[in-house]
Amino acid sequence: MNLKEVLVGLEGIKAKGNIELEITNVDSDSRNIKENGMFIAIHGFETDGNSYIPDAIKNGASVIMVDENTNLKELDIPENVTLLVVPDTRIALAVCACNFYENSSKKFKLIGVTGTKGKTTTTFMIKKILEKAGHKVGLIGTIAVYIGDKKIKDSSRTTPESIELQKIFADMVKENVDVVVMEVSSQSLKLNRVYGCDFDMGIFTNFSHEHISEKEHPDMEDYFQSKLKLLDMCKVAFVNADDIYAAKAGRVAETPEITTYGIDNFCHILAKDITITNSYVDFKVKIDNKNERVKTCIPGRFSVYNSLAAICVAMKLGANAEQIKEALVEVRVPGRSELVDNKRELTIMIDYAHTPESLESILRAVKSYTKGRVISVFGCGGDRDKIKRPLMGEVSGRVATNTIITSDNPRTEDPEEIVKEIEVGIKKTTGQYICIVDRREAIKEAIKMACKNDMIVLAGKGHEPYQEINHEKLPFDERIIVKEVIEELDEEESNKKKKK
Repeated sequence: MNLKEVLVGLEGIKAKGNIELEITNVDSDSRNIKENGMFIAIHGFETDGNSYIPDAIKNGASVIMVDENTNLKELDIPENVTLLVVPDTRIALAVCACNFYENSSKKFKLIGVTGTKGKTTTTFMIKKILEKAGHKVGLIGTIAVYIGDKKIKDSSRTTPESIELQKIFADMVKENVDVVVMEVSSQSLKLNRVYGCDFDMGIFTNFSHEHISEKEHPDMEDYFQSKLKLLDMCKVAFVNADDIYAAKAGRVAETPEITTYGIDNFCHILAKDITITNSYVDFKVKIDNKNERVKTCIPGRFSVYNSLAAICVAMKLGANAEQIKEALVEVRVPGRSELVDNKRELTIMIDYAHTPESLESILRAVKSYTKGRVISVFGCGGDRDKIKRPLMGEVSGRVATNTIITSDNPRTEDPEEIVKEIEVGIKKTTGQYICIVDRREAIKEAIKMACKNDMIVLAGKGHEPYQEINHEKLPFDERIIVKEVIEELDEEESNKKKKK
């Protein structure tokens, strides 16, 4: 593609060198640059893209783009390489990515889902319903990227970087996808990863304390304003009327058309007569002016909200009541209230809950239908919001019968120190707890203490098949761990009997 076409829509560009060039690739990662590529230098949280300019040129870059705060005297750009200076390289990367991949998001219906909780489940529900209605659906989110039933790749982050995102969109166009539903994180909005995307619809599920840290959002207002950006980019928005911040977003957003959904407050799409059990929820909701009873096999009150959001989108895109009901009863989401089959027939649930609010929500949900004890196993991620650690300890101490505080993704922090910070909160309660830093051993202890009527909740990891320690992702799939641990315990018990 001609460089001038790649730059369409960018303002304030200063150029040195030839701009009558054909560009073969665009990227902010120097390792991905090929012959006649354009390298866009981004100032990251840990690295400065300018330091990778020599590598990009070595790999074949014919165009280098930097921001206007760069000291150009420090750059050693060869005469045959074009230098571009722009006000903001993150916005420039997004715009160039859209242009390079021919604005693919304009070629299908694009639905964005943001909010602190519920994004993943809601996107899976939407995908399932729309497929029942005959659409070919692409999904982009925390777990993976899908085109129809085919998983294209596992995800390293909730919302990809703009250049990767636009390439995914282009691939979906080639596969004749007509609807794409994607999770849109606050970070992706703040860092302009989705800048230039043509969103048709947006959902704001809810809002609570999360992602407050030096590397994410400095405070809750910044977090809220970042999420609000999605609704401002949409033609139609759906917001949770029962969540104060989501409802506020609906009032202040610039979206032309806003629909509300909920349980407790006045709204356009209302759930009534709700039943919650240990294996499903069902409720009544008006679809096509007729009250329908809808059921989904993901237990918990939060599933009602996620279902309502999905129903809003589905109705807007023409799905009928039968298609909606069939899809919601069939949908399953990895790591979201996921029950793990095991030969001891214990009730073991894996859930991604990793905030005080989401942990309390899942623990209270299972407590309401569990005959025995609720055994909570959780930790907190390193290099993330430290404020939530004692809060999560306090939540588990108040709600669960027994708690095992353990490690999650410690990243570059000392896992023992993280556990101690969680312990500060649980000490404020009368809940019984123990600390086992090794997560595998913590799971083993939970299984050892559990009886048939108890519920074990393994919270925090969800769909993740790894544990991140010192920048390395080590294999850690809790489904596999549960199976291995039970086999170990059975063998240990068998050996004890033999010794007797």
